[in-house]
Amino acid sequence: MDEQDRLAERFEAQRGHLRAVAYRMLGSLSDADDAVQEAWLRLSRIDSGTVENLPGWLTTVVSRLCLDILRSRTARPEEPVGQQPPDPARDAEDGTGPARNPKRC
Repeated sequence: MDEQDRLAERFEAQRGHLRAVAYRMLGSLSDADDAVQEAWLRLSRIDSGTVENLPGWLTTVVSRLCLDILRSRTARPEEPVGQQPPDPARDAEDGTGPARNPKRC
């Protein structure tokens, strides 16, 4: 087994944690997977012997990637495609949704 295979095994051991961190930050599984994949690409390009704490390094890289993704969302907000989700406030006003102040049981 060569160094790259050992590195891949160590990365895979952290994948679940990294995906959970990214999902909590981004709220999207596809974006979380993209951040984790980018972290792997960055890890594979460096001399991993210089990394003393691989789980900490990976968590830091994924977190920073997520922050970059969040910043890019702010810079250019995404436009939803297709049907809009229901707006409870608007639906309450026109009578098609739940009452604005429902009685408690």
